[in-house]
Amino acid sequence: MNPTRLFVLGALAKHGPMYGHQLRRDARLDRAEMWSEVRPGSLYSALHRMAAEGLIEPLRTEQHGQLPARTVYGITPEGLRELRALRAEALQEVRLQPDPVDLALAMSADLDEDTLRGYLEDRLRALTAQASAFEHQRDRCWPDQTVADDLVVEHARLRIRTELGWHQLVLDQLGKLASASADQPATA
Repeated sequence: MNPTRLFVLGALAKHGPMYGHQLRRDARLDRAEMWSEVRPGSLYSALHRMAAEGLIEPLRTEQHGQLPARTVYGITPEGLRELRALRAEALQEVRLQPDPVDLALAMSADLDEDTLRGYLEDRLRALTAQASAFEHQRDRCWPDQTVADDLVVEHARLRIRTELGWHQLVLDQLGKLASASADQPATA
């Protein structure tokens, strides 16, 4: 499932014809980077690929004053079919991706407790900053905010809070982890 394709096709189906800058602005306003894998900078190349595939089509070129010319795209019937397929795939797929921190933790027997604590505290600070950003975003409205938007932000916020809880659990049990690692024989 390609989230950028889903975002572009969904935005064109919802809002009608748009040019790349409008899509990029909407992705930024919707804070798409915070809750999805959509990167506003990747939208222009996605537009060109999707136009080549017949999912969207250039409708016209607009130019206002000294601004650069902008191509306005609309979704095609094939694009609507692709949107339905991508949306169904995303709604049906349950994806809890493994976090590399789990593997690193499992392979950290040779790290001293202070080094491991430092890594975990750094991660905890980064997650705390993300949680703070989500708390701030949850309290702010953006144009055309919907109940679905609120639920998406809440989902991301709850996932980060769970990560914070797990990291605190690991820090709380770091002594046990270190002593269990010390009891294991060293291998070469």
